[in-house]
Amino acid sequence: MATAYGPDTRDRHRPGTGSGGHPPAKHLLPAALRAPFEARTWRELGYVLLSMPISVVLFCFAVTMVSLGLGMLITFLGIPILAAGLAMCRGFGAMERARARALLGLDIADPAPMRGKGGLMSWVGAVLKSGVSWRHLLYAVLHMPWATFAFVVAVNFWAYGWAAFTYPLWRWVFPAYAGVDGIQLYGDRTHQVYLDSPFEVAVTSAFGLALVLVTPWIVRGLVAVDRVMVLGLLGPSRLATRVSELESDRGVVVDTAAADLRRIERDLHDGAQARLVALAMDLGLAKEKLTDDPEAAARMVNEAHGEVKVALQELRDLARGIHPAVLTDRGLDAALSAIASRCTVPVKVVVDLESRPAQAIEGIAYFTVSELLQNVSKHARATRASVDVWRAGDRLMLQVTDDGRGGAGPAKGSGLAGLTERLDAVDGILVVDSPAGGPTTVTAELPWRG
Repeated sequence: MATAYGPDTRDRHRPGTGSGGHPPAKHLLPAALRAPFEARTWRELGYVLLSMPISVVLFCFAVTMVSLGLGMLITFLGIPILAAGLAMCRGFGAMERARARALLGLDIADPAPMRGKGGLMSWVGAVLKSGVSWRHLLYAVLHMPWATFAFVVAVNFWAYGWAAFTYPLWRWVFPAYAGVDGIQLYGDRTHQVYLDSPFEVAVTSAFGLALVLVTPWIVRGLVAVDRVMVLGLLGPSRLATRVSELESDRGVVVDTAAADLRRIERDLHDGAQARLVALAMDLGLAKEKLTDDPEAAARMVNEAHGEVKVALQELRDLARGIHPAVLTDRGLDAALSAIASRCTVPVKVVVDLESRPAQAIEGIAYFTVSELLQNVSKHARATRASVDVWRAGDRLMLQVTDDGRGGAGPAKGSGLAGLTERLDAVDGILVVDSPAGGPTTVTAELPWRG
């Protein structure tokens, strides 16, 4: 299902750039004034403050264990010591990932576990051969200088900002306990300049307010580097992530193929096969009555002829559900127009393709549009719909729109969850924009692979 019927809305509804299902929250204060008091700011500051002592301990441990292990490689003990040091770095990495999830809201997966065949030497070999272990060691070495720098910058900006901002409240401390008139801006043997006049106090407070307002954004920039380090060094590698995705996608493809085979078997057993069995029985009875009661035999043959037509239609529908001939012969334009003609609401189809994608991608695109138009017929209560197909770089874009009641979503059934899994299996994306009351926009991206 999809956008409103009429003008081309493809650029406004591509994945990642759509209007989204919910409007942004409204605040009385702008972001610059809210930032010093937001929970996110305090969590990020807490992360920076904790990073320095943790990184110092991790750095010292990693350097000590690795140095000890490398120094003792001349003996057998150096290898297990080095492996133990790397394993402990992996343990610290698990703690750092948990800290990043809790304080930075970083969605990071754990790396793949080590695969040893059992026994101490197998475990030592798995640790030493694991790239994950060495990346954790690299994090322990690199993070300490950065954590120290971030700690110094954040603490100084935060402390000086709040101290200067609240200067009018505690200026009395200087004349009461230090014997001076206020903060000394300049001083030598003959001249001393103190910030003690009402104007100077006000300017100092204003300067402190500026530091208070800018500090959260500085801290945010500092933890952005931490995010990159945690993701790049403590998370799974891109190759491991890709392998995991392919394994998951392979399971989805196998399950989908098995479900399709069961559906075909069920349709054949309950439909055409049952009709053909009944047809054989009717023809057998007609054969027996052919000499005794020719008129009754003729009626039975006529009924059998009707059953044959129905069975042939069911077989045609089943073949179309497996892979329609019109798609193979004439491509997506003709195939989608045929689907649209069977929809219960008027559907406008626009296919803007100069060439044809890979046959497998073309088939997935066909069945995706077919499922979405079935949802329009069954659930949308729409009066019209449209289908747009175009190519954007190396991606095949599909967009199905309707003016129905909206409220559709992958979590609410209507086959959208299954479609999402099927598209994921080929590196595709399905984005649903369906606010209550409509209109509904479903945009699908598929790899071209032409």
